[in-house]
Amino acid sequence: MFLFAEGGHHTPLIVEFLNEHFGEPVHKFQVAYTKPRWEKILEPLGTTPEAVFGGPYTVENAIPWYTVMFVIACVLSVALIWIFKGKLSSEDPTHSQLTLEAGFLALKDMIINVVGHHGYKYFPVVATFAVLVLVSNLMGLFPLFMSPTASVNVTFALGISSFVYYNYVGIKENGLVGHLAHFAGPKLPLVIALFITPLIFGIELVSNMIRPMTLGLRLFANMFADEQIALNVANLASPYTNILLPIALMPLAVFVAFVQTLVFTLLSMIYISEVTHEPHDHHEEDHAHSEAVPAHA
Repeated sequence: MFLFAEGGHHTPLIVEFLNEHFGEPVHKFQVAYTKPRWEKILEPLGTTPEAVFGGPYTVENAIPWYTVMFVIACVLSVALIWIFKGKLSSEDPTHSQLTLEAGFLALKDMIINVVGHHGYKYFPVVATFAVLVLVSNLMGLFPLFMSPTASVNVTFALGISSFVYYNYVGIKENGLVGHLAHFAGPKLPLVIALFITPLIFGIELVSNMIRPMTLGLRLFANMFADEQIALNVANLASPYTNILLPIALMPLAVFVAFVQTLVFTLLSMIYISEVTHEPHDHHEEDHAHSEAVPAHA
């Protein structure tokens, strides 16, 4: 936000520094290896790597800004968790520890409510998504940084990661055949199933295949729109509005960052809940308990 407010300088200084010192060997590697392969892939589609990726291959953009920002977001995520954790104490917890515990409990309750009690074993991956997306969203509020989630490349990568993970969970728990079978919907009478089941299977399969795109586009569109709003508002009466208005918009930007983190994390939980189930012994214990209570009464 502040980068845009200070005259629209879209490339962070650290990205310029890295390209200045390491861009040339990376550029040579891209031209020699990755560019020819992309040309072979995109040629049947009637386009070029330059058209798809938004510009020519140059030393100045050899290391993309979103790659640098996402790596920084990963480092910051680990560092912030370590800092907030501090020296854990049950008798005299610090404010940072209480904040971390509040976030932990909120995510834990959410995944148990959405997935079930067995969903707690997926907490590490879901929490990683939540922290990484939140840090990435908030990075644009600080000078010298940009939100990596304002790039569709990063949000698509996150969407694909979520897609791969919940399908992995489904295949691991149900087997490949069982995982595919849940796309077919409920069991129906044979005559109806011959017509309805293939239709349901096709719709569900297509719906699942486009989830990485919908996850990525939803996050990207909101974060990119947030950056563009900050840019346009900050330039309404430049230079007078370059600082004051972006500061006034910061609460809204923080709200958007948290909401988009919640949406991405919640959808990932819902997708996991669709392909997983409570262990059978847990169901049997609940069933036995429900029968024992009336008998005891």
